[in-house]
Amino acid sequence: MVVMVLVTVGYALMFGAGSKTMQTRNREQCVQQLQQMHTILMLYAAEHNGVFPQATGATSESALSQLVPVYTTDTSVFICPGSGRATLPPAKPFADRRISYAYCSGLTREAAPATPLVADALVNPSTLLKGDALFSVDGSAPGNNHRALGGNVLFVDGHVEAVPPRAPNSLAIPSGATLLNPHP
Repeated sequence: MVVMVLVTVGYALMFGAGSKTMQTRNREQCVQQLQQMHTILMLYAAEHNGVFPQATGATSESALSQLVPVYTTDTSVFICPGSGRATLPPAKPFADRRISYAYCSGLTREAAPATPLVADALVNPSTLLKGDALFSVDGSAPGNNHRALGGNVLFVDGHVEAVPPRAPNSLAIPSGATLLNPHP
C-alpha cells in the first residue's frame, strides 16, 4: 500500500498538470496549434487580398472570431493547452468568449517574415523591447499560458519560436498594426 502511494505521488509530481514535463508537453502542443492557426489565417488572407482579419474590438477574440465557422470549425486551436481556459463550442464564433492568444491586427501576408502574428497571451502587448517581460516571469497572470517557461510566438512566415519570459530581442510591430491581448 505504501509503495502504491509513493508511486502515485511520484507520478503526479512528474506528470501532473503543474509539472515541468506536462508544461513542456503543453508548450509543444501549443506550437502545433499555432501552426494550424497560421494555415487558417493564410486561407483567410487568400480570400481578402492578402489581409489578415482586422479587429472589430479591443481584444484578440474580436479579430480571430472572424475565422469561425468559414475557415475552421475547430475552435480548440484558439485555446492554448497550457492556459487552463475552458474549451469553446465548435463551429461558433467566439467574439464574446475567452481565448488564450494575443493577435496582431492590421497585418498583411507581405509583412516582414519576422513580424509576430499570434502569441501566447502577453504580460503587456505594448512593451516588446529586448529585456522586457513578454510572458510571466513568475507564473502569475497575465501572460502565464506556460507558467514561468515563457511562451510561443507565431510569425507571419509561419515559423513558431519558443521565447523565454523576457524578450531576447525586440519584436517589431509595423505602424498601423496593433497587438491585442485576449480578454483577461
